[in-house]
Amino acid sequence: MFNERVPVPVVTCTRRLEWDAMHRVPHHKGQCRAFHGHRYAAEIECSGSVQHDGMIIDFGALKSVIGSWIDNNWDHTALLWSDDSEPAIEVIKLANEAYGKPVYFLEDPPTAENIASALGRIAQELLKPYSISVSSVKVFETPNCSATWYSR
Repeated sequence: MFNERVPVPVVTCTRRLEWDAMHRVPHHKGQCRAFHGHRYAAEIECSGSVQHDGMIIDFGALKSVIGSWIDNNWDHTALLWSDDSEPAIEVIKLANEAYGKPVYFLEDPPTAENIASALGRIAQELLKPYSISVSSVKVFETPNCSATWYSR
C-alpha cells in the first residue's frame, strides 16, 4: 500500500456587481465610436480555502470591498481611454468633476475586454488582505456580450 495524496478540491464563489457608465471605443468601425452608456455587470469569481465558517469569503465583503470601489470610481461616470484625442473628453471631464463623478481613464480603450482586465487587477489588490485569489472577472457590456479575464 502506498500513500497517495488526495487532491484538494478547488472551491470558488462568485459575486455579481452592477453599475452604469458611459464609454466610447475610438477606433471601433461601427456605432461604438460615439459616446454611449451601458448597464455593466461584473461577476467576480474568487477561490481559496473554505474557512471554519464554511465560506471562502462572505459575499457581503465582496460587495463592500469591490462594490464600493466600483461605486466610487466607475458608477455614473465615463470610462475613457487616456489616449483618446476626442476634444469633447475635456468638457466631459470638467463636467463630471463638477458633479463629483470624475472620469475614470483606462490605459487601454474601454472595451469589455480591457474593463474586465482592469477590474481583475484591481480586485486582486483589494482582496489581498482576505488571503483569497481572484480566479476570473467576467464583465457584461450588455446582457448578451461579455469578456472574461482569468488570473494566471
